[in-house]
Amino acid sequence: MRGVRRQYGRGAGTVHALRGIDLALPPGSFTAVMGPSGSGKSTFLQCAAGLDRPTAGSVRLAGTEITKMRETRLTELRRSRLGFVFQAFNLLPSLTVEQNVVLPMRLAGRRPDSRRAAEALARVGLGEHARRRPGQLSGGQQQRVALARALITDPDVVFADEPTGALDTGTAAEILGLLRHAVDSLGATVVMVTHDPVAAAWADRVLFLADGAMADTLVHASPQQIAARMAALTARPHAAVSGSAA
Repeated sequence: MRGVRRQYGRGAGTVHALRGIDLALPPGSFTAVMGPSGSGKSTFLQCAAGLDRPTAGSVRLAGTEITKMRETRLTELRRSRLGFVFQAFNLLPSLTVEQNVVLPMRLAGRRPDSRRAAEALARVGLGEHARRRPGQLSGGQQQRVALARALITDPDVVFADEPTGALDTGTAAEILGLLRHAVDSLGATVVMVTHDPVAAAWADRVLFLADGAMADTLVHASPQQIAARMAALTARPHAAVSGSAA
């Protein structure tokens, strides 16, 4: 991301969601993004993933400029080169676990590969659940399915938006361990937005946003260090409501 800005509205009602983000995330890394409410975390993820277009600046994915890419081509890129994990799982209830996992391959115009699906499910400990439907699984199991789905196309980047927000502490740790394993053993690149210092501590580094700008970075930090930095950011005076956005 180079000079990425995102604003909404005009005049006195302008909201500056991002104020010039300059950032390079290396392949095979695990990055957590944190910040107070209204700091720009969601907009950051949406612009980085090509889900929203910056007002200014550029975003490159593995050397490919995506900022001015046509929507049809951008959609193809997201389907084939990006993986997504959301707090709400976003599984299709009418499909089996295996069908949910291979869905990105179908959407990308590729023939679904049952063998790869079986391998992906085995990696997340759900090898025997391929024929079940999401409603027959626990929340933690559904998030494992979502993670297998995100990794099935060997994406350049996996974007995770509060992936443990709906899970209990023990189940959250299992999901974070799987994300960590994807980075360390599969060479995946993970960008995770989270509000939880314990979750962020699983990452290689934590990026802190405040009022739409980069405020700080911690590398291999403990939950206590991350929580202290978040507390300091939350306590400091913020811009007016019109000046920032979540």
